[in-house]
Amino acid sequence: MTRTLVVLGTRPEAIKLAPVIHALKQHAGPNDQTIVCSTGQHREMLLQTFEQFEITPDISLDIMKKGQSPSDVVGRLMIELGQVYKDHTPDWVVVQGDTATVLAGALSATLHKIKVAHVEAGLRTYDNSEPFPEEINRRAVGVVADQHFASTKLAQQNLLSEGIPPESIMVTGNTVIDSLNWMLSSQQSSTQPNDPNERLIVVTAHRRESFGEPIRQICLAIRDIARNHDNVRIVFPVHLNPMIREPVHEILGDEECVDLIEPQNYANFVRLLQNAHMILSDSGGVQEEASALGIPTLLLRDCSERPEAIDSGVVLSVGADRGKITSHASTLLNDADVYSKMAQPTTVFGDGRASIRIAKCLLNLPFDADDLATTSLNPVEANVPS
Repeated sequence: MTRTLVVLGTRPEAIKLAPVIHALKQHAGPNDQTIVCSTGQHREMLLQTFEQFEITPDISLDIMKKGQSPSDVVGRLMIELGQVYKDHTPDWVVVQGDTATVLAGALSATLHKIKVAHVEAGLRTYDNSEPFPEEINRRAVGVVADQHFASTKLAQQNLLSEGIPPESIMVTGNTVIDSLNWMLSSQQSSTQPNDPNERLIVVTAHRRESFGEPIRQICLAIRDIARNHDNVRIVFPVHLNPMIREPVHEILGDEECVDLIEPQNYANFVRLLQNAHMILSDSGGVQEEASALGIPTLLLRDCSERPEAIDSGVVLSVGADRGKITSHASTLLNDADVYSKMAQPTTVFGDGRASIRIAKCLLNLPFDADDLATTSLNPVEANVPS
């Protein structure tokens, strides 16, 4: 019997862990159990995501309070998750990514002598200030995790260089590709044709390092693009954080060609990406989705923990630099050759079977030929159940 407790708290975690939860339940034996614990970091957005992926949490915490610092959040999570672990005594705690939920979930499990599996392990910038505090969180989890599910060979190499035992690392691909395929194959995200006279630019910006002057520069660049190019429609789902929301509405609220909309559920967001001519984003996950879809993307950050996206040619890092953003966006809008070179889908982040590999590893099940199939990232090179 294997009792697996999946801990998640934000919308990106839910998107990337939903296929893992389904795979665990699909491949479970009669005595295996999968328990889903939601910490409620992104409470409203989590509910939408659970509904779309047909998941009902077994445990729902409510840890967010007004005015909390990141350390306050981690402290509360450590206490409340500790009680969850005492009550349910799991064999594995599964966390994904680099949020406060991930850090607290992994550390608390370790202190309770419960094995930790880290999905999307090995992402690194080696700069603790960017992204902050995510780089610190994921490196700390890397120290305590017992099983590391790396998305790519580069992430695997990062872990090996830090002294992580090779037998505890499995290269699986990224589970966001599994979720993207789920939405693409469902009626929820069916493609809607664009206005043939408009090119759609999708924008996302939410990271802490974008707060202040960087988000203002990003918004000014978006305004420049909207005013200087004909037949462009810019759609910006604006994050709920007032540090993003206020400057975005101040600078872009009256722009005729810019649509400021509420955060979208995942199906609607995938639909936007499908129809996009170009993406501007500071997101990590969007780099993966854009690479799979082959949508040219300007990364609004100076460095990335996903250099595979940049190496593939689909993503170009421009930072929060108004001049660079407007210049490169103009090139993509005006130069068909440059655009076509970037607009090439890639499988660098996986083949859509990452969740099955993860589930079979945790449940100690044998892999079949499809699980071991070679892709561009050559997944599953270590710790394969026999």
